[in-house]
Amino acid sequence: MKVYYNDNHPYCVEWLKNLITAGHLPRGDVDNRPIQKILESEVSDYDQRHWFAGIGGWPHALRLAEWGDRPVDTGSCPCQPFSVAGKQKGFNDERHLWPEFFRLIRECRPSTIFGEQVASKAGREWLAGVFTDLESMGYAVAGADLCAAGVSTPHIRQRLYWVANTQECRDDIGTQRYSRWEAPQFG
Repeated sequence: MKVYYNDNHPYCVEWLKNLITAGHLPRGDVDNRPIQKILESEVSDYDQRHWFAGIGGWPHALRLAEWGDRPVDTGSCPCQPFSVAGKQKGFNDERHLWPEFFRLIRECRPSTIFGEQVASKAGREWLAGVFTDLESMGYAVAGADLCAAGVSTPHIRQRLYWVANTQECRDDIGTQRYSRWEAPQFG
């Protein structure tokens, strides 16, 4: 399995490398360039791509979920443009990087994508645009507004989590679901 990590924050890049070296994250290539400078041809042969990888939350979550070697893209676009703690410039903020993430999604066509964003009013408007963009390409998308306290984290931060799947992936998941799990026996 070929894994790609991208983050342009020097601390996060070093942290990712250390976690990979220690075996806490899957082995892979760490790229510190801004997402705007990355071409599809440079990343198309990776099985898993983690955009805005931070300290590896998505690959760690996928490992806990026993995702395995299945293809996936993940991305937690910067939340500052949409956070009530930020300058609230929204779509006019240079840190609004969904258009760049979407460019790479459009070019690479991953079968499954996971992402998250801050659950502010502006964040929900952002998510509506994400859904529109992905649905226009044939993805089925769903999201959930979850509070950190709901997963044993002692603060009240709300996050929007979302997933998008192609039809091929949905067909595959259905096949796996019924071949792995047996129907309950009655009587």
